[in-house]
Amino acid sequence: MLLWEKKAFLDSSSVIVGIDEAGRGPLAGPVVAAAVVLTPRPLTRFSVPCFRERIDDSKKLLPAQRQKAFREISKKSIFATALKGHRFIDRRNVLGATTAAMEQAVERLVKEFCRVNNKVREEIEKNICVLVDGNINLNLPYRTVRIIKGDSKSLSIAAASIMAKVTRDSIMVSCDKKYPAYGFLRHKGYGTKAHIEAIRKHGPCSIHRKTFAPCRER
Repeated sequence: MLLWEKKAFLDSSSVIVGIDEAGRGPLAGPVVAAAVVLTPRPLTRFSVPCFRERIDDSKKLLPAQRQKAFREISKKSIFATALKGHRFIDRRNVLGATTAAMEQAVERLVKEFCRVNNKVREEIEKNICVLVDGNINLNLPYRTVRIIKGDSKSLSIAAASIMAKVTRDSIMVSCDKKYPAYGFLRHKGYGTKAHIEAIRKHGPCSIHRKTFAPCRER
């Protein structure tokens, strides 16, 4: 899963960022984006940390596997997250929210990478390559490469998908404590049969996306 990272390195990129999101489809809660640089220093030769845990598309991993991978990525790499909540999604639509969260996550990551390496952005921005999952156009001052199903093809994007998914899941677990009638602990806001039935019974709660059916119908 390093083919795209190798291509970026051979094309003179020494800082390779993977970016992915979690939460575009649910009826409630935020969309969360995560950006990851696997190597905490600019690359002078191509190498990435050796991961003991499985790093793959987060949808292919069990929750316990994601948690273990999250902890290892946190220790060995540099990452940043950003989220856009239900109000932003209702105002700008979910694609706009996803794009904004991704752009913010990348900029936060670049800022942290510069801090760790005692650099300013202008020193490294020409050497940054952002590998983006899917076909989303990001407004960033860096070279970007869009990769369809990138979370299954790029280790950097796969790592980002894990960080985004675990972060969002933890938010929805907290929401379950505040709104126990909806079952967020189980489905994390996705439109399961039980979730839709709960909305019909209780009406949408404050974190539901009011522009999404069936919340819109209420």
